[in-house]
Amino acid sequence: MDNTLMEALQMEIKEKSKDLVSIAMPITGKVKQPMGFLHGGATVALAETAASIGGMEHVDALAQAVVGIEINCNHLRAKKDGVIVAKATPVHIGKRTMVWTINVEDEDEELIAISRCTLGIINQ
Repeated sequence: MDNTLMEALQMEIKEKSKDLVSIAMPITGKVKQPMGFLHGGATVALAETAASIGGMEHVDALAQAVVGIEINCNHLRAKKDGVIVAKATPVHIGKRTMVWTINVEDEDEELIAISRCTLGIINQ
């Protein structure tokens, strides 16, 4: 996706359906905090991106869009290199809101973070 945060952080969609969105992101200097570890904000950006792409699978993209209302994230393990993958699954798909759970894992399938994102459904 040109000229988006996805492009800037090198996020790559691996799987996309109504039930699961998987997006990978390499741990580069672009996503590290000053001490050299993966920045929590980059992890949250990846998680919300996965939830939002999943949310768009549930709406009419010509008439509606999804926007983040709330997101939380528990960072469980520090990383300095490698690749992380956000795996988003829906918990609730409503008429005006959606709730997604996102597990962020590393290349060894170790859990790095867990997040929950609430999306709002808006008319375009």
